[in-house]
Amino acid sequence: MVDLSVTLGNINLKNPVMTASGTFGYGEEYSDFINIEELGGIIVKGTTATAREGNAYPRMAETPMGMLNAVGLQNKGVDAFVNETWPRIKKYDTNFFVNVSGSTVEEYIETAEKIASINEIPGIELNISCPNVKEGGMAFGTSCPSAIAVTEAVRKVYPGHLMVKLSPNVTDVTEIAKGVEGAGADSVSLINTLLGMAIDAETRKPILSTVTGGLSGPCVKPVALRMVWQVASSVDIPVVGLGGISSARDAIEFLLAGASAIQVGTANFREPDVTANIISGISDYMERHNISEISDITGGLIIEK
Repeated sequence: MVDLSVTLGNINLKNPVMTASGTFGYGEEYSDFINIEELGGIIVKGTTATAREGNAYPRMAETPMGMLNAVGLQNKGVDAFVNETWPRIKKYDTNFFVNVSGSTVEEYIETAEKIASINEIPGIELNISCPNVKEGGMAFGTSCPSAIAVTEAVRKVYPGHLMVKLSPNVTDVTEIAKGVEGAGADSVSLINTLLGMAIDAETRKPILSTVTGGLSGPCVKPVALRMVWQVASSVDIPVVGLGGISSARDAIEFLLAGASAIQVGTANFREPDVTANIISGISDYMERHNISEISDITGGLIIEK
């Protein structure tokens, strides 16, 4: 028998496998494929202060070993989540985290305050890759001062677990990680999508309506793994790793790099039961290597001098 349970700050997870925001809906959409109560946690899709229609179509494009998306945070808004969605999904026995997004600090605060009213939700994931309209559309997460400012503001109004999702589109991700740690983050998750684009050579036009979009899938894994290792070596708070994870082996590599837990994203679209397979695969790995507790894997990367 092996113990897959992990702690994320003050939150107990059944296992280190979570689902990434925007790839798993609200969990119920996958209930026909897996027992979602077996998951360590579910990060529900991006939630904003008011309803958003998202970007114009086309807003998704397949790429070699991955995909581009420019959905644009389509959702019904935080009030609809609190009053309609949460009463429907709260029956599931797992940890739900709400991905909170906004274009201004005030929007982040408003959304976080309303999520705080639901005691059963242990935490939020602060998506700081959204455009800061007061700074000309630059994402909060690509500027250390902006990342610190929005984290500090939300920390003041949100008493639960505050996970901050980091953007990879920066020169030094450790600077941002240390900044939000100092601003009150309880954990960080990374990486969010890399900025990319796709072109239709026949029409000579961009495939996405927004021209650029977020690149995810197996192609980003080496970048994500490197950034997780760097951040885990730089902060004292837990790190949640994501980016191209599609197997138990991928997940274990992120744990060895220093992640306390992982999130599975794009792989859910191709293999709806991938998370269940990853959980059993981690258990098999631990049994083969005579590892009794999952915490013995975290940060276990061996680098010979």
